[in-house]
Amino acid sequence: MEVWLIGIGMGRVEHLTLEAVAAINRADLILIPRKGEEKAELAQARRRICDEVLTNPQTVLAEFDLPVRDASDGYEGGVLDWHEAIAGCWERVIAVHPGALRVALLIWGDPALYDSSLRIAARLADRRAMTVHVVPGIMSLQGLTAAHAIPLNEIGAPFLVTTGRRLRDEGWPAGVDTLVVMLDGMNSFQTLDPAGVRIWWGAYVGMPDQIVEAGPLSEAGPRIVAARQAARDRNGWIMDIYLLRRDPGAGAPGRGSGAAARP
Repeated sequence: MEVWLIGIGMGRVEHLTLEAVAAINRADLILIPRKGEEKAELAQARRRICDEVLTNPQTVLAEFDLPVRDASDGYEGGVLDWHEAIAGCWERVIAVHPGALRVALLIWGDPALYDSSLRIAARLADRRAMTVHVVPGIMSLQGLTAAHAIPLNEIGAPFLVTTGRRLRDEGWPAGVDTLVVMLDGMNSFQTLDPAGVRIWWGAYVGMPDQIVEAGPLSEAGPRIVAARQAARDRNGWIMDIYLLRRDPGAGAPGRGSGAAARP
């Protein structure tokens, strides 16, 4: 058995590579996760992609409900238990289709960046005779820099991709002037001293509902907080990402006076 993790960018047909389209059409079974009513649009986007590019009449689409992550055992323990529960969901759906030798999942963005699918697939590979294949997709950080028409890095300089939780807990990492922050549900940029820092923010990047804001952090920050809340209230869910860049040579921004406490 083969499991194919296919990057689909921001869920638009235009973001698919020719390799992704070919992999979709080679699949015997495509698993489509459901994440509750609030995120029903994500499952619908995957189905729309299949409606537009799937020409193999033998391919079966099978939806399943994703389990909810339990954080009572701490962050890392909760994530590991969640991965195991999802792997169990995959196994149960696959067992209903014993003739499926190529099983595919359409992965938002790219499977390599802050996505659990490769780790979950590895759990199945350890238990079953199966191989894992990956088709890369456009990442949200590429969508962000494209939306703002900016380079990801300064000339010859490094950048760091991190999470909102780590930014809140640890502040600005040493040795880099450019940060890309993902998985931030708490506007963690508010914990930084905004002096000398610019922000480029985007929600639903690459999607029809794309929203972007940019500017000095002191000015753009409040606009982003308001826009993010309005978008979440309107749509019931939000996916956003932002890039922070400080003036070269400036010290790492310290905590602002309103720095958030550890969650």
